[in-house]
Amino acid sequence: MTMPDSPFAVLTAVVAPAILTNACSVLCLGTSNRLARVVDRTRELKDSLSTAESGTREYQSSIHQLERQEVRAHLLLRSLPSFYMCLGAFASTALLSILGAAWGTYDQGVLFRVIVLAGFIIGSFGVLRLVSGCVLMVRENRLAVDNLNEEVAASIAKFRTGDENRI
Repeated sequence: MTMPDSPFAVLTAVVAPAILTNACSVLCLGTSNRLARVVDRTRELKDSLSTAESGTREYQSSIHQLERQEVRAHLLLRSLPSFYMCLGAFASTALLSILGAAWGTYDQGVLFRVIVLAGFIIGSFGVLRLVSGCVLMVRENRLAVDNLNEEVAASIAKFRTGDENRI
């Protein structure tokens, strides 16, 4: 196997991990923001419980939503390390791609093969962590929508019963 003469060959090898690194950093930021919103909403629900009468539908709904918020927080806390790990894996893969391209120009012996294999393994690990983090985020989004649906249903029920001032 010979190295191409074009410097763009090295750039091509680095582009995919670099783009995935950027995508993972955006996922980390978005997930952190979602976690902050879950914390804020949990505090709001906790405060609403202090004014609601025990045993009422509003009280039970707040309790149910608080339980969902707890699950959401745990899902987000599990997805964040996955995204950070894939961020590190893709950054490492980009570096290994550059190192492999540079080393392969001079010698394509055992060290070159080790660099290529390490890049493949670390990149594959990054993809697996990315997928696992995304699966957790889908579960968290479903819970967020369930809470929203419950709030909308309660608001509509209050409006239909003529108690629209309580919405």
